Amino acid sequence: MHTKELIERTQNYIILSNQHNLPLIKILFADDATYHSDFFGEYKGGAAIHAMMLSFFTRFPDAHWKVEEYRSIEDNGVEFAFMMTGRDATSGKSVQRRGLERIYFNSDGLIKHIAVYKPEGDG
Repeated sequence: MHTKELIERTQNYIILSNQHNLPLIKILFADDATYHSDFFGEYKGGAAIHAMMLSFFTRFPDAHWKVEEYRSIEDNGVEFAFMMTGRDATSGKSVQRRGLERIYFNSDGLIKHIAVYKPEGDG
């Protein structure tokens, strides 16, 4: 896949995430996809990832990601820094969270792995 197409697929994932469009997000993932988050843990398989996202959007009903720049990386991947904002429905507190995300695609253009990292220095 070409860099432009990978970046466009990643941008689409962020747009759908900001819309909280879980049905369309779900079909972006390969059935055997994996998801690692320094914030929320490890998930294996499309069904487990979808369940995690359902829980996430219930907890953060107004979650929104801001991304300034997308960069192509090895292994059909795209990397970007983000700022996630929202209100935690369990505590009522506003959340502002920075991170680094890497999304990797398989040869069919489906997401095969996502890795989300806390910024260095954050506990």
